[in-house]
Amino acid sequence: MREKSERVQLPLPPKELRLLVSSGEESFWNNPSGRRLFPDLPESVDDSVLDFGCGCGRLARQLLQQERPPRRYLGLDLHAGLVRWCTENLTPAARAFEFRHHDVFNLGFNPAGSRSPVAFPVGDGSVSLFVAWSVFTHLLEADASFYLRELARVLRPGGVAVTTWLLFSKRDFPVMQEFQNALFINDVDPTNAVYFDRDWLLGVLAAAGLVVSDVRPPGVRGFQWVLRLRHAGPGDCHAAFPADDAPL
Repeated sequence: MREKSERVQLPLPPKELRLLVSSGEESFWNNPSGRRLFPDLPESVDDSVLDFGCGCGRLARQLLQQERPPRRYLGLDLHAGLVRWCTENLTPAARAFEFRHHDVFNLGFNPAGSRSPVAFPVGDGSVSLFVAWSVFTHLLEADASFYLRELARVLRPGGVAVTTWLLFSKRDFPVMQEFQNALFINDVDPTNAVYFDRDWLLGVLAAAGLVVSDVRPPGVRGFQWVLRLRHAGPGDCHAAFPADDAPL
């Protein structure tokens, strides 16, 4: 077991980098107690982590501060500068923590990146914990479908995916046609924030062989839902969605 002093000696990303991806508050990046970040999940899921959209290492830094860090961690992000900071400042503390540039297009962060989605650089069934926090909330429909299939490919039996989504019901928008399943808030960069029809999402998950095992409603009404996913077994059904009764 690590001593507390060993866990807190990691560099902190500069505030300008933190503000690109999250709150600038240092508490969002620290885990001084060494607690497990997902204490209600089996310890076995901490074995091999894929952090899709790792930014400048918020999750990685806290995992490194766990009393028992993951055996392997891979962080992917489309912002090359954030990946570079993690490689230079976090990987030296643990060689099992690797960061790679996920070279896909983003208008603000990676305008020269691939316009097509890119497969995850890991083998089938190799990931015990997949995390995509505030990632599917910024993907177009075709890309979201692609990456859910990739998630199903890389997730090992018994593995868990922690994902967040902005969701709505098409039933409230009768002008939307059958093939239209997303709402955007920005006409210049649609990926600024993407709301998906919940029924569409559940259908895509089922087609990928995934099931929603746990649902956490937003803390602010209409904001991000936390969905935990796993491989579907015989007769499995998606977990029920509670009402979004959070304050406005």
